[in-house]
Amino acid sequence: QVQLVESGGGLVQPGGSLRLSCLASGFIFSIYDMNWHRQAPGKERELVASISSGGTSTVYADSVKGRFTISRDNFKNTVYLQMNSLKPEDTAVYYCSAGLAATRYWGQGTQVTVSS
Repeated sequence: QVQLVESGGGLVQPGGSLRLSCLASGFIFSIYDMNWHRQAPGKERELVASISSGGTSTVYADSVKGRFTISRDNFKNTVYLQMNSLKPEDTAVYYCSAGLAATRYWGQGTQVTVSS
């Protein structure tokens, strides 16, 4: 069965850092593009960052560019999101997803709260 399991969320002060991980299983991880999304209360789900299957290309939302870094380890079937200089507006549930053509897999989400 396909599984995407996020970890690393929690409560952090403004200006702090968190590293999210998403461990994948049940599909050929190395040929899928991987993505991080977030959804804040009352807001639509937003694409935060994407990384190509080989890890050579990345894209970021303007709101996180320069602060967040997406990476992947195809030997560990894991995608990461390093989040630095966190702001209260980064507070959201963060989800990872895997995509290939019409196929899309989703994780369960992990809460990130940025507050003093």
